[in-house]
Amino acid sequence: MDTNKLFDIIESKKDEYIAFLKDITEIESPTTYKAGVDAVGAYFIEKAKKYGWKTEVFEQKTAGNVVVITMNPQSKERPFCLSGHLDTVHPVGFFGDPCVKIDGNRMTGPGVCDCKGGCVNAFWAMAALSEMGYDKRPVMLLLQSDEETSSRESNKETIGYITERAKNAVAFFNVEPNILDEGVILERKGIAKFEFTISGVSEHASRCYYGASAIAEAANKILELEKYKDEDGITCNCGTIKGGTVPNTVPEECVFSLDTRFKTTEQYEEICSLIHRVAEEKHIMHTSCTVREIGYRPCMPRSEKNYDLLDRMNKIFKNAGLEEIKAIESFGGSDAAYITLADIPVIDSIGVIGDNVHSKDEYIDLDRFSLATKRIAASVLHI
Repeated sequence: MDTNKLFDIIESKKDEYIAFLKDITEIESPTTYKAGVDAVGAYFIEKAKKYGWKTEVFEQKTAGNVVVITMNPQSKERPFCLSGHLDTVHPVGFFGDPCVKIDGNRMTGPGVCDCKGGCVNAFWAMAALSEMGYDKRPVMLLLQSDEETSSRESNKETIGYITERAKNAVAFFNVEPNILDEGVILERKGIAKFEFTISGVSEHASRCYYGASAIAEAANKILELEKYKDEDGITCNCGTIKGGTVPNTVPEECVFSLDTRFKTTEQYEEICSLIHRVAEEKHIMHTSCTVREIGYRPCMPRSEKNYDLLDRMNKIFKNAGLEEIKAIESFGGSDAAYITLADIPVIDSIGVIGDNVHSKDEYIDLDRFSLATKRIAASVLHI
């Protein structure tokens, strides 16, 4: 099939898909707002039905529902999987009214870059391939619903379902944003989050020597944990702390959260050992500490399958007149880690080009909106 013709089809639909993206971004969908996440999923389903594609819904009680859209479901070949998430970070209303704005070549709004833009790129690529008559293999769009909280709302059911559906894939593209077109991500750190609860002994401040300050004990533990700041290894960040009741009372309780990052499973085991040691160490007599893991996302280690897939893609891009794309590493987590660990070839962050994710200034570059669609479509066509 003619790649130039495919690209012409993509460019001819650009305004249509800018409108598509604006529509779904205006449906605010923070992770814990199930109705909003499901409304975005329903929008995709309605669009998919117009092409006669197969649609499925993996229903959830508290998280949004996972949506699966399959083009060429009748094909017996291994599927090509595209995946992104519909949930966003900030509460409804955070971006003001209107929540979506277009200024020159920039569109801003909740999740416009992370990750609704990439989801639209994936759907757009499928539509262009369909118009070309592509029927070689199934192309499956897997729309995740609670990625931003590491699938906490679904108790990991959503990412487990997606990994299972993708297990026979010839390739898996995660359409997270390609920040400033710096490259696709092939290696990522993992994330483990912990909550420490310190118990002390309350006493009037004038008799503080008879009390046991939970805040003071927490401070000692935090200072020990904050020593770990290795760019290429373990990092620890204490992000929130809450303790005490009033200034003139020795605080009886203090709770703080810890975000840790790691490059390997061995480093994760080292973190768990560190957490256990720090929790047990006592700096203030008559205090005690409990700790629990409140979030986990595995690391995405180096995989030769991922690098081989990128090599194949760059050959396709060169023949199609597109610039080659380089591999980079990231310290942030991603669902692509689960897919890599399942031994499926993965390219992460091949979605829309933009920046400032998770902020009021989150944006995409409309001038290069179609580039990610071309990269996805050309890869599906020739792999």
